[in-house]
Amino acid sequence: MNFSNSMTDKTENLKDTKLMSNQWDSIDWSKVEHDVNRLQTRIAKATANEDFNKAKRLQYLLTHSFFAKAYAVRKVTTNKGKNTSGIDKRLWSTSASKMKAVLSLTDKHYRAKPLKRVYIAKKGKNKKRPLGIPTMYDRAMQTLYALALEPIAETKADTISFGFRRGRSAKDACEQIFCVLARKCSPTWILEGDIKGCFDNINHDWLQSNIPMDKRIMKQFLKSGFIYEGKLFPTETGSPQGGAISSLYANMTLDGLEKVIQDKYHRNSKGNIENHYRAKTKVNLVRYADDFIITANSRETAEELKLIVSTFLESRGLMLSEEKTTISHIDEGFDFLGWTFRKFKGKLIVKPSKSSIKSLIKKCSSIILKEGKASTQSDLIRRLNQVIRGWTNYHKHVVASQAFSYANNTLYHLLHLWAKHRHPNKNKWWRLNRYWHAKNGKLWVFCDDDYALINLRRIKIVRHPKLQITKTPFLDSVYFIKRKMKLRTLVAA
Repeated sequence: MNFSNSMTDKTENLKDTKLMSNQWDSIDWSKVEHDVNRLQTRIAKATANEDFNKAKRLQYLLTHSFFAKAYAVRKVTTNKGKNTSGIDKRLWSTSASKMKAVLSLTDKHYRAKPLKRVYIAKKGKNKKRPLGIPTMYDRAMQTLYALALEPIAETKADTISFGFRRGRSAKDACEQIFCVLARKCSPTWILEGDIKGCFDNINHDWLQSNIPMDKRIMKQFLKSGFIYEGKLFPTETGSPQGGAISSLYANMTLDGLEKVIQDKYHRNSKGNIENHYRAKTKVNLVRYADDFIITANSRETAEELKLIVSTFLESRGLMLSEEKTTISHIDEGFDFLGWTFRKFKGKLIVKPSKSSIKSLIKKCSSIILKEGKASTQSDLIRRLNQVIRGWTNYHKHVVASQAFSYANNTLYHLLHLWAKHRHPNKNKWWRLNRYWHAKNGKLWVFCDDDYALINLRRIKIVRHPKLQITKTPFLDSVYFIKRKMKLRTLVAA
């Protein structure tokens, strides 16, 4: 823990571990969340009213609030990375250490430690993605300042941006694309864009000039460097993936692309923005993090849009990936966020992509035939259900019945191979009667006394409700609360 940053005098540092532990355990988290959300809402309102000085003062108030510091530490110590340490190899696993962390968080003399560089495999590719893992203290500081920056980012964000945003998801992006492309008079050409190394190449000077937060603290986040194989490397560009605030920086960097496109294609003779579905150019942007699609009425317009986007990105130190940026016709179809969008005889059909289905089969195959050779039936079912439930919840709002049926058949064959490996000297019907039973009125269910495998064929297709893209979570909190409850009902269905 970085106690060198503490504002508390050394003689005043609490050493009673039991007392510190009791202090942490006695925190009223509902009150903490309410206080933090109240300040965030005030920041969002000030930003919406263009009172940026007031927003700045409120940001300072939030980042120096005890409740915000406690909330930041709690987020860091409860997320998926809570057991992953930085270069200092320290974790906050006890209540006392968490309370000490809260009391030590300060911007006074703050210096960020270098990141621990690791590489993870890219989904469906042989390449690896670089990740920078900060120390627990730096993660807490990033989370704290992200709490103050998020209301501004959400208020000023592009309405068609869906990635790494509160209350928005890939499903919302899918529904937006469906609304844009589903009509008979909808655009037919699609520019599929991918930004080359978005997180790693953002211009630091642009961030310093355009992101409304403490510049000294931001510089510490951006210039911390990283350590790989025992060597220190400086970071001159980019905001490394893995930091709590990196996704905010990336989104704010790409915000403004919608306005550039609107100024070019949607201004009427009076100078007002007018984006009607019958517009001549039919240009529409949908973005999820650094992946985006732009629709157009012709290939020429799509080529023109490619140049406009390239110019927009250039000022921010970014560029399009020539390999992944393509122009396609809707009748040929395109893949985006794990779905295939394609028109058949004028009707738009959205299905799980072949790569997504392949990824599911590969994962289940690994669980069954590699990791689960010695597993009990209960353990195998439990692990498979976790994967199946996540995958089906993601895809069950599109035309997925055929994909679900195919995946279900493949799972049956994989499970039969598993049973055959366990009982090589038994015949097929013995194995079937051993592991497949009748349950809840359903025949031939892979189950035991405790667990039953999810049957993908019986999963209902439920349409995802369209998001009102002009709504923001801090200014329209009631709408998002109601929407969250509605989505929970649909997931449970």
